[in-house]
Amino acid sequence: MQARTRNSAAALADVIDAIGNRRRRQILKLVWDAERSAGEIAAASDVSWPAVSQNLRVLKTSGLLVERRQGTHRYYRADRKALGPLESVLRQMWLTDIGRLKQLAEDEARKSRKRT
Repeated sequence: MQARTRNSAAALADVIDAIGNRRRRQILKLVWDAERSAGEIAAASDVSWPAVSQNLRVLKTSGLLVERRQGTHRYYRADRKALGPLESVLRQMWLTDIGRLKQLAEDEARKSRKRT
């Protein structure tokens, strides 16, 4: 039986907060293509079990992880659909920032030409 912590799509703020942490991004990478047990995730981490458990809970609460229980074991996998709302935000940031980057590069090139 698979269970999500919420039925609706993860709130954008929760998703951003969840992926803002380096350790949680590492966990997401581990479970992106394959389901892994909590023990496997903890073994691949350089922090204590309670820290791994807390990060798993944040990811699950944000809707980025799906948990499956089998007996006393818990298995996790990424819910890629939960990142959907973040796509438009990142796309807009990219479009805004790429224009700014272009302007900065052109300004730097002009400064370099003036120096020579």
